[in-house]
Amino acid sequence: MEAPLADFIRDTPDGEAAQAILRKCVHCGFCTATCPTYQLLGDELDGPRGRIYLIKEMLGGAAATTVTRMHLDRCLSCRACETTCPSGVEYGRLLDIGRKVAHARIGRSPAQRLQRWALRRAMADRRIFGALLGAGRSVRALLPRALRATIPRRRNPGAWPAPVHARRMLVLDGCVQPALAPRINAAAARVLHRLGISLLRVPRAGCCGALSQHLDAQDEALDFARRNIDAWWPLLEQGAEAIVMTASGCGVMVKDYAHLLRHDAAYAAKAARVSAATKDLAEIIAVEGRSLAPQAGGPRVAFQCPCTLQHGQKLGGVVEGLLLRAGCEIMPVADAHLCCGSAGTYSLLQPELSQRLRDDKLRALQAGRPEFIATANIGCLNHLQARSDLPVLHWIELLDS
Repeated sequence: MEAPLADFIRDTPDGEAAQAILRKCVHCGFCTATCPTYQLLGDELDGPRGRIYLIKEMLGGAAATTVTRMHLDRCLSCRACETTCPSGVEYGRLLDIGRKVAHARIGRSPAQRLQRWALRRAMADRRIFGALLGAGRSVRALLPRALRATIPRRRNPGAWPAPVHARRMLVLDGCVQPALAPRINAAAARVLHRLGISLLRVPRAGCCGALSQHLDAQDEALDFARRNIDAWWPLLEQGAEAIVMTASGCGVMVKDYAHLLRHDAAYAAKAARVSAATKDLAEIIAVEGRSLAPQAGGPRVAFQCPCTLQHGQKLGGVVEGLLLRAGCEIMPVADAHLCCGSAGTYSLLQPELSQRLRDDKLRALQAGRPEFIATANIGCLNHLQARSDLPVLHWIELLDS
């Protein structure tokens, strides 16, 4: 489509990127059929095609309103539309630009700004989040049932193997996962240890920046990216083979560092190397795990493939194959392409839509009567577990058992 830009964004990096993306869109509407929010609300402006139109008009100089921002805020950033699009429209990147411009031109109320700042502050710092979660656990028994379900009990992560192997990889601890589910990374370390690979934590690396990227703080997200690159760089130079992501949401973000920092003279080359070295855990096990003996007679598992894995990283089907090899019986899941409603902080900022999506997803996951629900992202795991009658695990925990 034609995409004339207003003076405020013409000839800027964001403007050039947006124009290239908009020109690919032929307005065919294939994306609408796979959009979770359009399916729930039936409003063209709550689907990708409508949001692309809103962004195009805003970048062209049309007045942006709180209604524009509402429709952009309702997007899950699930990128199912990208998987469906026959023209290769990079909708996720266009949405980031649109939200950035909307924030600058429309702004938010003091209450909204405070809410988003508090979410970034509480969730992006694992020490603060761990302390808050610990406080919640201490009074968990006194909380209403619905709130109690959102606070998982402590689980013993088990032993982390000593780094005895010549082959070494790095793992991102992340921000909320160490407190919510420390067993995930420990299980990954044990499985890789069996394959002759030591998995190393890097204390200076923290939040990947995705929370800030989607909460009106894109400059802060870039600062997180630079900090992580600085933390990983010496170990990459010393021979670390990969940076392993056990949360698919973080994986999408870190793999995008090369794009986000492409205009940063000091970090562009390093960001490109970091992004190239970043692998989802499933990618590592798919290659390295061929030496694991095939199993049989495992549990019945329904796998919820996170949007960030199947649409963001294009790795749909990889985990299912690994679980099959491990002896699990994989149950069919209807509408597996649809989001569970977690989507980072979406479940907190858009609770009604998020809960409707979660209820639909749990019905689909439980239809085949599995023994476990498995996933690949901590946000999805915690979101689903809050309403699930079945245990919800990270898939690596099944390979570790």
